[in-house]
Amino acid sequence: MQHANPVAVAVLVVELAPAVIFGCAADRVAKAMARWPSSLRWILPALLALPYAAIAITQQRFHWQWFALYAALPVAMAWLLDGAAAVDPEQRGNWRDAIILLALGLAVDLRWFDSAWPEGWRGLGNLLLVDAGLYGFLGIRRLSGTGFEFHLRWSDWKTGLRELLFFAPVVLALGLALGFIHPHGNAPGVGKAVLTWMGIFVFVAVPEELFFRAWVQNLLERRLGRYAALVIASILFGLSHFNKRNPGGVHFNWRYVLLAAIAGVFYGRAWREQRRVPASAITHTFVDWIWTWWF
Repeated sequence: MQHANPVAVAVLVVELAPAVIFGCAADRVAKAMARWPSSLRWILPALLALPYAAIAITQQRFHWQWFALYAALPVAMAWLLDGAAAVDPEQRGNWRDAIILLALGLAVDLRWFDSAWPEGWRGLGNLLLVDAGLYGFLGIRRLSGTGFEFHLRWSDWKTGLRELLFFAPVVLALGLALGFIHPHGNAPGVGKAVLTWMGIFVFVAVPEELFFRAWVQNLLERRLGRYAALVIASILFGLSHFNKRNPGGVHFNWRYVLLAAIAGVFYGRAWREQRRVPASAITHTFVDWIWTWWF
């Protein structure tokens, strides 16, 4: 987020609040929500349009179409997931889940909503989509086995670092062979290194692991089994990187897709060991953090 100001900081805090609430007390929140009238459960997430309005008005970029979209999309998600919870109590996955995950994934990867935000503030828009997903999947759908919580355990670190060690020789050998990674020296200060690690963990690794492991891989496992779910979720994770870091303007970055898909296997292994998002997020964060400084 560039050009931070008091309004932007306040919006960021507001957008992080649902993740903290669900990460610390998802079961209690979901039980409380279950006592609300259905109409209230569906309408309440329309409030997620307010952070967009705050930023857009202060930056003189407000458009009613975007405001309506940010109000209507979370409501539609809540309504669909309420229906999914009713017809699929076994949580084996429903067409409603698939539609929502597809819409969220494409919206982020294809940057459908980026033009709603000032330059450099796209992350706030993505956080709104994360909040809508948390509200729908954890609060209304009450999807089990996600492992989304912020109570880090020693086992999360052990599993996350183990998968990092397993993945490191693979990515180094293949990345160098493909000419995708280029080692260089960079020794950041301790403070900067720690802040960078924390930033990657909160704003990159946790949202992506929440989507691809806690939601996609989790639901796929119930229909296809552990191994097929791991492979498919990893392929989807790889494909989500098709337009990132395109060297020379190449539209489809197949090297990045391949390496990201392989990384997804190790992230998925970390998550499924104890079904813990923090474990896979630790592996993911260290991979991105090491790449940031030395590759």
